[in-house]
Amino acid sequence: MALRRVLVILSLLPLLEAQNPEHANITGIPITNDTLSWLSGKWFYIGSALHNLVFKQAAQKIQAEYFYFTPNVTDDTILLQEYQTMEDRCVYNVSKLGVQRENGTISKLGEDGAVEFLAHLKVFKRHGGFLLAFAPQDEKNRGLSLYGRRLPDVSPELLEEFQKAVKSLGMKESEIIYTDWKKDMCSQQQEQSEQEKKTEEGS
Repeated sequence: MALRRVLVILSLLPLLEAQNPEHANITGIPITNDTLSWLSGKWFYIGSALHNLVFKQAAQKIQAEYFYFTPNVTDDTILLQEYQTMEDRCVYNVSKLGVQRENGTISKLGEDGAVEFLAHLKVFKRHGGFLLAFAPQDEKNRGLSLYGRRLPDVSPELLEEFQKAVKSLGMKESEIIYTDWKKDMCSQQQEQSEQEKKTEEGS
């Protein structure tokens, strides 16, 4: 989900969740080279459940989103290229994420070096998706986001895993905010831009 835009508020909270058995199935899962390789490529933001009101309001503005992950296993970073549809227009962002392998977390640092967000990663390879969990131990600020390889054909199993995770953190299924791929404004613009680039290179 808006990996760069959101979660600034959640990032500075204490993150001791991996020690809590209640969250053991979501946090503290190490990230390997295989994990990073699997994450490479195009993803779609499917939805989120959020307790932080400010973040929730920001998420409600995102009508659709897809992005590209380009991991670098040498320096443990991921290049993130985002295409967000907000207010019926396409917004493009580029940023770099850090990978904390042992903790199973992904982070983003600001220009001043401060952490802008920190998220726990849980992958569902069989179902073609992954979760990012934010501050799961903080009832007022906890959140979960779901991402998948395909839209609109999201597997029922992946949605079920997401809904189970939401409930495991004490949140309600009715709190989930889903995107609407029909409102995507970026795909056509990206395709047109790439076609123009090929034309220029060929001329």
